[in-house]
Amino acid sequence: MIDITKLLCGETSSGDAIRYGRAGAGVESRDHSVSQRVPKSAAERRPVTVWNITRRCNLRCVHCYTDSRNIRYPDELTTAEGKAFLADLAEFEVPAVLFSGGEPLVRRDLFELVSHAAGLGLRPTLSTNGTLIDKKTAARIKETGFTYVGISLDGIGEVNDCFRGKKGAFELAMRGFRNLVELGQRVGLRLTLTRQNYQDLEKIFDFIEEEEIDRACFYHLVYSGRGASIAESDLTHGQSRSALEVIMRRTEDFHRRGLKKNILTVDNHVDGIYLLRHLEQRNSPRAAKVRELMEWNRGGTYSSGVGIADVDFFGEVHPDQFWMHYSFGNVRKRKFSEIWTDTSDPLMTGLKNRPAMIRGRCRLCRYFQLCGGAMRVRADRVYNDPFGPDPACYLTDEEIGLSEEMKAELTAAGEVYPVPEGLTG
Repeated sequence: MIDITKLLCGETSSGDAIRYGRAGAGVESRDHSVSQRVPKSAAERRPVTVWNITRRCNLRCVHCYTDSRNIRYPDELTTAEGKAFLADLAEFEVPAVLFSGGEPLVRRDLFELVSHAAGLGLRPTLSTNGTLIDKKTAARIKETGFTYVGISLDGIGEVNDCFRGKKGAFELAMRGFRNLVELGQRVGLRLTLTRQNYQDLEKIFDFIEEEEIDRACFYHLVYSGRGASIAESDLTHGQSRSALEVIMRRTEDFHRRGLKKNILTVDNHVDGIYLLRHLEQRNSPRAAKVRELMEWNRGGTYSSGVGIADVDFFGEVHPDQFWMHYSFGNVRKRKFSEIWTDTSDPLMTGLKNRPAMIRGRCRLCRYFQLCGGAMRVRADRVYNDPFGPDPACYLTDEEIGLSEEMKAELTAAGEVYPVPEGLTG
């Protein structure tokens, strides 16, 4: 995650400890959970763990990374197995558990599992499509102890409904937002940027303000699950730059007017480099501080396989939620903590030792120490090479300092990875 508000405006958030190696001022007094313990380095972070507690979903989103449907999937982890898994996470001291799906609210024992997690000292968060959050469910979410609820939208009105595969999904999600905001529950918007919605970013920021939403995460598309079939909907490199310009400008506007909104982008660490270059070009005094924070975080270097993990509905352990096609093992057979620290798997070894593995233009990029090569799963999906360059990097060769001599070196080493035609421009 790139905390745009933190980097651009200097505001603090509850994620500062694990993201930038320092607890947010004013946050510690309210939160003494593991999430606020400051790791010695990004490499030593325990993983924020996504648990897809069910594959079932009441919607059919066109970019769903789990390819979920509204059917019963057999052999999902039982309540008892889930509690044992959560106990191991607590002992392993993970900073947060993200209850996801499918749609987690369709699982009948969700609140029992979340109460158990909270009782173990874990920090539970919820990822939902929001359509099932009536007033009663909103109250239960608040009472159970979710520290944060992220509701997924993919545009305003019909644009969202088209992506979600259900007419009226937008209005139902809006009901969910409003019911949670009314109760004082911390809630945020989660939106995947596509060619169908990025031109509505101004309206989306207006919506964030009007609906008093605390937080917004703008995700870059990852080609997994059904998302693999709509890769042509991904932003071109030029559109990614335009989107980030809007996100930065509107974030600064919120800050200038004293509106406490935490704005982040997700799944493309190049956004941090673009923001840093933006500050440097303006001769901003924040540039040096931002570089310092990014040097601690190291971007994708310590993300998938280190600082983020996924356990799916059947107990399979993945590098992150977009790696459903690759498993390190199953929590029914071995504890998650044992699987996560076992480097006998070659992919796990590579992810934990990324700088020595990266190939292509990322390897020679002047910003590699800050970005870390971004998303490995995108390289795997596009090039069948988890350590190739991220095809969604939208910086030019000139911007990353790639000289003609360096290009010749890559050619001689067989490390030229053509960017898919649909992403250029």
